[in-house]
Amino acid sequence: MTTTAVTHIASLVTNDPSLGNGTPLGLIQDAAVVIDGDRIVWTGESSKAPATDNVLDAAGRAVIPGFVDSHSHLVFAGDRTQEFNARMSGQPYRAGGIRTTVAATRAASDEELSANVARYLAEALRQGTTTFETKSGYGLTVEDEARALRIASRHTDEVTYLGAHIVSPDYADDPAGYVDLVTGPMLEACAPHARWIDVFCEQGAFDGDQARAILTAGRAEGLHPRIHANQLTYGPGVQLAVELDAASADHCTHLTDADVDALGQGNTVATLLPGAEFSTRATWPDARRLLDAGATVALSTDCNPGSSFTSSVPFCIALAVRDMGMTPDEAIWSATAGGAAALRRTDIGRITPGARADLVLLDAPSHVHLAYRPGVPLVSAVWRSGQRVA
Repeated sequence: MTTTAVTHIASLVTNDPSLGNGTPLGLIQDAAVVIDGDRIVWTGESSKAPATDNVLDAAGRAVIPGFVDSHSHLVFAGDRTQEFNARMSGQPYRAGGIRTTVAATRAASDEELSANVARYLAEALRQGTTTFETKSGYGLTVEDEARALRIASRHTDEVTYLGAHIVSPDYADDPAGYVDLVTGPMLEACAPHARWIDVFCEQGAFDGDQARAILTAGRAEGLHPRIHANQLTYGPGVQLAVELDAASADHCTHLTDADVDALGQGNTVATLLPGAEFSTRATWPDARRLLDAGATVALSTDCNPGSSFTSSVPFCIALAVRDMGMTPDEAIWSATAGGAAALRRTDIGRITPGARADLVLLDAPSHVHLAYRPGVPLVSAVWRSGQRVA
């Protein structure tokens, strides 16, 4: 292994409050980072950097941790252009549109699905995403859900079983029977290929009792819960997430004061997905309300073909700052350290000794430019596990 130093960094986001200026971002000015193999081994002022085998001069540009996208749906085929066009022409978003993607995904080959995942991940990597979670949920049969998870696991360790995305069209007249399938034969087939279990707790999908049964069954098989909660309406999802110690409650658009308090006092991360609100013209989540209550907030893309067909974390950062009440500092933390917290990981989302060497060099002097210059491709270089990959 060889050592590499990235020097003359105008502004380094470490996400370690003990470093730099003492804020949650742990900003160090005129900084350097030393990589040894796949790990960070040193951070500090550039003038104090130790000797290394290789040196890369950042030339006054900013470095941030690689983005951690903790919520995506990448194992699918086709798209829903017509649905999006109709929605932008005044028709409301409803969960049932998922069925269109289910039909296309079932018809696709393994090779086609894997190629799609690889394409979207390469797209995300070019924009600075070095860790991502992805889900099943577009198969809704035992065979197709297990297939989706096998394909996903070729590309990431953060794999989520989402057989409970909607009630399968095959069980339209027997939702209880579908819950039995999801918690029985489907779970048995899928659990070996996943780390997490998820459920869409929403009108038109699964109610609180069904969601509880599904998540509890998954936990008994060693899968940790996460949940789609309170996206389209007020509902029991957030309270259930906190009760079951879910790693994250995702969407969190419609929250009561009790929901906000629960997230502020519990260990469940509130993962906000502004791409969904952008693409559905829905109410924006109130990040400010959650942050002021002490909740841990993550920002992710929700990349999927129906409600948020974007792989760009920088785009989501700009939306969160513009429309959700976040500061640029809060948004960058939530898209890196916040995403890591939503995956219950401590080795990513930060640039400190011992962390995995996931770095993004921006073509800008500060992370603030991600919100200040929306839509501009500011990612200049990406390292994942110490290897320059973009």
